[in-house]
Amino acid sequence: MDPIERMNLKFSAGAVVVSLVVASPAFSWGVAGGAVLEAVNFHGLRRSAQSLFDGGALGGSSWVGVYGLRMVLLTVGIAALLRAGVHPLGLLLGLSLVMPAVLWHAWRTRPPVDPEAPALAPDDPAWETWDPWLARERDEVDDT
Repeated sequence: MDPIERMNLKFSAGAVVVSLVVASPAFSWGVAGGAVLEAVNFHGLRRSAQSLFDGGALGGSSWVGVYGLRMVLLTVGIAALLRAGVHPLGLLLGLSLVMPAVLWHAWRTRPPVDPEAPALAPDDPAWETWDPWLARERDEVDDT
């Protein structure tokens, strides 16, 4: 299992335990059900993206078809959980747990800062010629 998926499972398990302590059983089942759905969906998304970046992905229409199938199955799972009587906010929380897990994992696995890396001085006038939105030097266009 990928480390980011393990981190997601840890966040999900923690959220389910906390919801068992502070909320109703319907809310806790919603968190647990949403966490299971998002974990399965995230696993498929991560594998598809890895396959795409490794060059082993199928053609474009096949990749989109698998994505569409995953979304249909996710929708069916959400509908089944809501029909079973789970709390909608618990379900939403469970489905949303992947975001803090991904952010936490990205923060923990960030590359180290290289203090010897070349950089401009903070007061260097060359900063005015750089466009941070395009990550290149600004075009010399008259702003009148």
